[in-house]
Amino acid sequence: MWAGAKARWITYALCCELVAVGATVAALVTGFGGPVRPVWFGVLVALGVAQAEMSRRIERLRRWMSGQTHINVTSVWYLAGVVLLPPAWVALLAVALYTHLWVRVWRQVRTRPAHRFVASTAWAMLSCFAASSVLAVSGLNGTPLQTSRGLFALCLAAAVFELVNVGLVAAGIYLYTSQRSAADLMGTWEDNAFELATLCLGGLAALALVEQPVLVVFVIAPLLLLHRYLLLKQQLQVAAVTDEKTGLLNTAGWHESAVREHSRAQRRGTIGFAVLMIDLDHFKRINDTYGHLTGDDVLAAVAVAISGSVRQGDTVGRFGGEEFVVLLPAIGRADVLGIAERVRVAVGELNVVISTGGGTVRVSGLSVSIGVARHPEAGPTLDDVLRSADAALYRAKEAGRNRVAV
Repeated sequence: MWAGAKARWITYALCCELVAVGATVAALVTGFGGPVRPVWFGVLVALGVAQAEMSRRIERLRRWMSGQTHINVTSVWYLAGVVLLPPAWVALLAVALYTHLWVRVWRQVRTRPAHRFVASTAWAMLSCFAASSVLAVSGLNGTPLQTSRGLFALCLAAAVFELVNVGLVAAGIYLYTSQRSAADLMGTWEDNAFELATLCLGGLAALALVEQPVLVVFVIAPLLLLHRYLLLKQQLQVAAVTDEKTGLLNTAGWHESAVREHSRAQRRGTIGFAVLMIDLDHFKRINDTYGHLTGDDVLAAVAVAISGSVRQGDTVGRFGGEEFVVLLPAIGRADVLGIAERVRVAVGELNVVISTGGGTVRVSGLSVSIGVARHPEAGPTLDDVLRSADAALYRAKEAGRNRVAV
């Protein structure tokens, strides 16, 4: 099922890339949309690059924490380009600004594979090309922006750009992940409000460039503040679902991921997911012997061992105390047991060395008891699976600890 979805996404992305390149080349050859305006193109590239450089550190942090959707504030310069440049040249503007972001930000944080970057660039090109083409075909390009007709042209360009971009990105996310909720595909209402704000700034930038170019500097300051606010918003969202002692998801964050996976499993009707309930054996002895601060360091080391023993797409959380939980999407029974055993062995091999005010503390001989349950065998609901995993965990502890029970 996943292989088929991946193939569909690749086909879709390649089609978008071919259409974007083909339309741009054809427009350059035919001169569609009016004469070339290299000065406006150069000014917008310079402004986009300057703004990206000034907010480079913020964008890197945002990329590290980004979820499925990501608000790209460079749409400010895209909308300005839509009303100031012919379709082919505004598409080339998107290429220039995306390439700069890839070199200076995305490639360094390694959160976006190259194929997704190329697809995103194609979607930006098509969105810009479509909006500029609508203005060209309707005869609105070149309309004085300070008039009511110019205001209509700005609003029309923003609407076309946003609708095309949302549609292309939503289709790509759906084919890549099979998610269907509106928030996953198109972002939340707040996300779209921020996108609208950047488009409004884009309209102001275009007006400033035409009427009084020096005023464009007054667009950059609120744009940088908006970018910083987006980072703060993401940091608060991450903090709300993160366990501060281990860096794993907390109970609320893990449960939200598990609910989404349960919904996907029900929709697909294919291979189910599994849950591992993991309890660190005799953890109270560590706290009583070495103190709670050392106990916290041991929990963090166990969290790293668990995360390193599961697959890349698995979700690890802390349920509180010394209990951890792992969500294993789309996995068979034999593979579940293999991963559970790998976790048990990895924790048993830990040798945690902690520096304290009184010297060095070495904690070894750790072990975990693990309960395994799999959907749909353990029950049709997520709560059924969690209860079954918890019951299996207690059986593992009653059988002598340091073992896996189903």
